[in-house]
Amino acid sequence: MIRYIRWCAYFCALLLAALLANLARVQVWESAAYGANPANKRAAIERYAEPRGDILVDGRPVTGSRDSGQLLRYERTYTNGPLYAPVTGFSSQTYGTSFVERAEDQVLSGTDPGLSAFPLWYELSRGRPAGGNAVTTVRAAVQQAAYAGLAGKRGAVAALDPATGKILALVSSPSYDPAVLSGTGTKVKDAWTALNADPARPMLNRALRETYPPGSTFKIVTAAAALDAGVVTDVDAPTRTPDPYPLPGTSTLLPNAGTGCEDASMAEAVQWSCNTVMAKIGVQVGLRGMVEAARRFGFNGAEGLRVPSWVSRSNFDTDMSQDQLALSAIGQFNTKATPLQMAMVAAAVANGGEVKYPYLVERTTQDDGSQVRRGEQRSLGRAMNPATALRMQELMVKVVEDGTGRNAAIPGAVVGGKTGTAQHGVGNAGTPYAWFISWARAEGAPLPQVAVAVVVEDASAHRGDISGNGAAAPIARAVMEAALSG
Repeated sequence: MIRYIRWCAYFCALLLAALLANLARVQVWESAAYGANPANKRAAIERYAEPRGDILVDGRPVTGSRDSGQLLRYERTYTNGPLYAPVTGFSSQTYGTSFVERAEDQVLSGTDPGLSAFPLWYELSRGRPAGGNAVTTVRAAVQQAAYAGLAGKRGAVAALDPATGKILALVSSPSYDPAVLSGTGTKVKDAWTALNADPARPMLNRALRETYPPGSTFKIVTAAAALDAGVVTDVDAPTRTPDPYPLPGTSTLLPNAGTGCEDASMAEAVQWSCNTVMAKIGVQVGLRGMVEAARRFGFNGAEGLRVPSWVSRSNFDTDMSQDQLALSAIGQFNTKATPLQMAMVAAAVANGGEVKYPYLVERTTQDDGSQVRRGEQRSLGRAMNPATALRMQELMVKVVEDGTGRNAAIPGAVVGGKTGTAQHGVGNAGTPYAWFISWARAEGAPLPQVAVAVVVEDASAHRGDISGNGAAAPIARAVMEAALSG
């Protein structure tokens, strides 16, 4: 009898060992597979069991959390959602995350190891610290000025601090309220479908993700390239450029929108936006020189910008004929740029030629405000020589004081700018995009404090490049005034 009991005990021990082995297999070797299984709701339940950390603007949260009483308990809420949507993005229980909500998801959701001095304890206890916060570089007054200026028209605004690269405003219009995507159910799915079907594309972040032909605002890059290369040594000297200008190797004549551009100097060409002069100068700089100059400003970046959300690559073709180069030098042909990229062009001029890497998150913190990580100020390199930058500042100031950009002038401040109109559509039949890039320095300040790029898609253009003065320059002026008054 004892022998049978002994064999039964051995068998029970074997079963226990098998059970423990299977438990180890499930918990260790196959835990990742079970965790990633779509049928496993545990991860989602845990993710939304606690309030999400906040995104801050001027030290105040523009996001929050609401107890829904559902299985996925806490839903995301937004204060002034359409205003800050290009910054925050959305956090949806159905569709995931975007922009800062995505880039800083680990901090906001409380899963970042930096949120705790003892991350292993939370790992073992299957808990997690409270969600941390993402403090942005955005200034509320500057953001509001940009949003109000666009007034629902299709377009975008990007504003930077030239000396640091801080993004002061990032606006895309028309916008949407991220709160409509926060939860689950039919209403959220219907909202997602409606937003994606809207021909105005309100969920497209035009400031970061849309690329436009920059038109005559690109002439700043061409002029800087000409000065650095020694192609132009005297900005006031006549350029012997005919009006219209025959594109090299073709019978096509390039006209100007206005008069007075024949044999104009480069200074006059920037001031009055002469296509002919700047196209000829671009050809004189040459393909290699123009490609290199565009690269120094940030075009053709191999890795692309992350601010921390990814930014579309701005393009300047590297293989062109002479006539194509002439058009590219005035921001046409295949030249494309994001509004953020063109704000970087203006910022490079304002910052003595150095391009600062733009960034949107100042720092991330624990729930109690203790710092986790700080945004890093870094340089993308030098876009032009300091002497060239000073000369370009002078040329851009003339544009605003007595040129095509007078609507950007601010009493008591030094403002430099450049208008632009980008033709598009089949046969250039589409309504032109109106551009304005600029920078401003308060009276008595040692350095410019803000650089801005504005693009308006549905702007009416009565006279080529000057449409930027009517449609985009007033928006840039409002944004600069808000930045200078802070």
